[in-house]
Formats: sequence, C-alpha cells, structure tokens
Amino acid sequence: MAKPKPKPESKSIPQLLKAPTGIQGLDEITGGGLPKGRPTLVCGSAGCGKTLLAMEFLVRGATQFNEPGVFMAFEETAKDLTQNVASLGFDLNDLIARKKMVLDFVYIERSEIEETGEYDLEGLFIRLGLAIDSIGAKRVVLDTIESLFAGLPNPLILRAELRRLFRWLKDKGVTAIITGERGDETLTRQGLEEYVSDCVIVLDHRVSDQASSRRLRVVKYRGSTHGTNEYPFLIDEDGISVLPVTSLGLQHAVSTERIPTGIARLDAMLGGAGYYRGSSVLISGTAGNGKSSLAAHFVDAACRRGERALYFAFEESPSQIIRNMRSIGINLEPWVKKGLLFFQATRPSFAGLEMQLTMMHKKVNTFKPHVVVVDPLNGFVIGGNEVEVKSMLMRLADFLKTNQVTSLFTSLTSGDKPSEVTDVAMSALIDTWLILRNIEIGGERNRALSILKSRGMAHSNQIRECLLSNHGVELCEVYVGAGGVLTGSARLAQEALEQAGKLTRKQETERRQLELESKRRALEEQINAMRAEFVVRETEALKIIGQEQAQEAQLLRERVEMGLSRKADAATIKQKKRSK
Repeated sequence: MAKPKPKPESKSIPQLLKAPTGIQGLDEITGGGLPKGRPTLVCGSAGCGKTLLAMEFLVRGATQFNEPGVFMAFEETAKDLTQNVASLGFDLNDLIARKKMVLDFVYIERSEIEETGEYDLEGLFIRLGLAIDSIGAKRVVLDTIESLFAGLPNPLILRAELRRLFRWLKDKGVTAIITGERGDETLTRQGLEEYVSDCVIVLDHRVSDQASSRRLRVVKYRGSTHGTNEYPFLIDEDGISVLPVTSLGLQHAVSTERIPTGIARLDAMLGGAGYYRGSSVLISGTAGNGKSSLAAHFVDAACRRGERALYFAFEESPSQIIRNMRSIGINLEPWVKKGLLFFQATRPSFAGLEMQLTMMHKKVNTFKPHVVVVDPLNGFVIGGNEVEVKSMLMRLADFLKTNQVTSLFTSLTSGDKPSEVTDVAMSALIDTWLILRNIEIGGERNRALSILKSRGMAHSNQIRECLLSNHGVELCEVYVGAGGVLTGSARLAQEALEQAGKLTRKQETERRQLELESKRRALEEQINAMRAEFVVRETEALKIIGQEQAQEAQLLRERVEMGLSRKADAATIKQKKRSK
C-alpha cells in the first residue's frame, strides 16, 4: 500500500511592517498604519488638516506606542504649534520634557539663498540626525516641504535633493510624514514627491451646497492593500477621526432577542415581543402624527431597562423635546441626568452629509449606546441630493447593525405622496416600518397606526387608532363600520351603540332568566300539589284495601266456623282454605 504524500506546508506570506497612527479609522483604511521605516506624503490644499494629521501621528506614537518623534517645521514656530494643538488636548511641552518629542523650527530665508547661489540639504540632515539621536526617535515629520525647496530655482537640483532626502530618511529607518501643498495639475507643487514616496495620502476640503466637508484618500501604498475610496474625516476637540466606509456591508450578525417598543399594544401587534435587537425601524407619517412620541416611548423603555440611548435630533433642541414629552406623561430628564440618555442636536445644514455621518459614527463609538434614534431624516434632503442621502443612511444603518445597535428613524411624509413612499427612499434598508396617517371622518382628523412590514416576525395587519394622552401613546381597539375603520367621535358613537346593545341584551337575558325561574317555581308548586293529592288518595285507597282484606278474612273465618258447626270433614275445610 502506497504511503500518502505529505501535504505541502503552507507558506506564510510576508507582510509589510506598519506603524499604527492611532488615528481613529485611518489604521483600518491603511490595513494597520503607515509603512514602518518609510516616508509617507500627506498633501492637500490649505486648511485641509495636513499639519494636524502629522502632529497627531507623532503624539499618538509617543503616548500610545512608545515611539518618540521629531517634528521639524518650516512655516510655524514651536510656540505657535504648541498653542495650536493645545485645544486638542496635546501637551507638547510635557512630551518634550519627557524626551518623547523634539519640536524644531527651521527658518529659511529665500533672499539669502539667492545671494549666495548655493543650497543643499546637508545642514538639514545634520540637524535632523542630531534631533533623532537625542531621543531615539522612531517617527519624523517634515512640515511643509515647499518651504524647504522654495529657494531652489533649478528643477534638476531640486529633484536630486528631494530624492536624497527620501533616501536619507529610509536609511535612518524612521517612519516619516512629509506634508506638501497641492499643485494645480499634480498632487504636489513639485510633482515629484508622490513618485518617490512609498505611501501618498491626499486630504481635501470642499464646499457643497454651502456646507463644508473634509475627505481623505490613499492614492498609493507600496507593498500593501488599502482602501481606495474617499473617506470623510472630522477634526474636533479629540483630533482627527476618519470614517472607513469600506468596512460596512452585509456581513453583520443578527440577534433573535426582542426588545419592547415601550407601548404594550404595539408589542402585541409585533408578534407580542417588540423589535429585534440590532434591527432598523422606520416611523413615517405626515406632520403632527406622533412620530417623535413613539421614538420617546422607545428611548424611555430602553433607559428603564438600564440601557444607554443616543438621540440625534435635527428639528428640536433637547430641552424642547423633554418639555414636549412631559405633556404625554414621558419624563426623559432623569435618564439624561443618570447618563443613560444623550441628546446630540444640530441642524442638518450645520455640516455636509459626510461630516454629519462622521459625527454620528464618532458619538456612537464613544457613547456605546444600545439604541439610537434619528429624528427626522428629511432635513438632509436639500435640492436633488436624495441619492447622496440614501448612501449616507445606508452606511449609517449598516454601521449600527454591525454594532448590534437597534436604530429608529423618523421620516416626514409629504401630504401629496402615498404613505408608503418616503422622501429619502430608504424603505429597502428598514426591517420594521410603522406608518402613521390621518383619517378624516365625521368632520374630524384622527391618527392611525399600521405596520407596513416587519421582517422575520408575524405582525398585525390591522389599523389602530393612535391617541396622545396624559399616559403617552395609546392604541385603541379596532372598530370597523360600513365605511371602514372608525376613529374619533365615530368610534365613540360605535362604542356607545355597542354598549347600548350589550345592555339591552343583558336586560333581555335577565328577563328570560326571571321568566324561566317563575315557570320553574310554578311547576314545582304544581308538582308538590299533585304529590300531596296523590298521598291523600293513596292513603284512602290503602285504607279501603285494608278494610276489604279484613272483611274477606272475616268472611273466611265465618265460613270455616259454619262448616265445623255442620260437621264437615277436615279435608274439605283445608281445601276451602287453600282455594281462598
């Protein structure tokens, strides 16, 4: 028998060493960080965040990964840089004192270079080398390269020195970031840096519909796969956070756990248990139908379970929402004070769609909510940007599902559109869709709720009247008349008719029971009378029978005695007795 051939050992594919940046989202896009020991070019127009990204790369490296760094600036002084990043919580003076960072400003005067006619980078190499060796730096930032080569009019010399700079950084084994200004038709003004860099990141600051947004794109990354899309990023008090949209998709896990809606009858309509955890819910309807009230019930129920709830409000301030919900018996303020509920209220026009999405992502990542409410979605629709809004909401819904966060969205439906159509056209992204509508009957407008769809569960197909009372949202029983579902005063009239009919039927039943009882008593009395009469007649009959039997016995005795007196024989007398 032939021996089986041994399986060939799987060879591990060598991976490019990377230096994590510590910047939220950027490491995910780059597959782990920037190329370790190689230069990376970060370019873009003025105000797009090049210097801040480079500075955060150094600060995170020193504080999180124990990699000291050198920041060499050619435009801003060390004092200005220290003050500029202090608002982000970066204490450069402390890092410098602990020998975690060297901050150096190199002043270059172009006029002096023009007078002497000589310029090379040898002095820079010596200065930068001393700074690296003084703290054992692993990371280096040069900001910006245009200032460094501004005094070189000869393009041939410029290109030679530029190549020498990148080669020198590689020989030192430091992970470097070189920032550069965007050119007219090239990524940089010189048009050469992107070719000699191992990694190129382009930052962009654009304005669309009077709303600004920042984007990041990895143009190239030698020796590594990377995300190729444009990614929105946010600059706030915590630094830079990038939204890695390519990480979203349809691979998220699902849960079979059900969570209450906050309204018992709505839970009953949804199979008796409420929404699936991690699912997406849409409540649509015209203005004033109670969409925010249903959202408040959902949030209140989550907080009562001890879960955290995040409420993104785009129409009302938090204090206004809290005040309005008190009128229907829902007090959200205690949950805010306990830290279980957080409101983030902004106008949709405060920032572009990508920036809004990035801010939502960041808040979800920091607050770690169990449920999220977005109220409403329509504010994002401006002009003809429905496609962009749908793309944004798709990424948000996928992100929340990936994190097993149950999301509830409200959408305002225009009066001239069918209730099954939303302005943002996101019905395909939704697992459970509740529709609120107005029903006009009898000169009244009343609210009604129905479930258009709820994936993965049996749900009611009835339309329920929806009342806003002092105890919150109440769903009434269904009353159907000749014209359909009855609401408002028509429903009250139907209830009154049903109550009157019920009372009439009850009275008729009681009357029949009394009549039956009377007949029963009469029959029993008749039976008792007949029994009494029978007893009397029975007694009389028994008496007569007794008398007749006594007379018959007496007659027999007399006959016997007569026979004895006539001397009859004994056999004849016995025979007479037997015959009697």
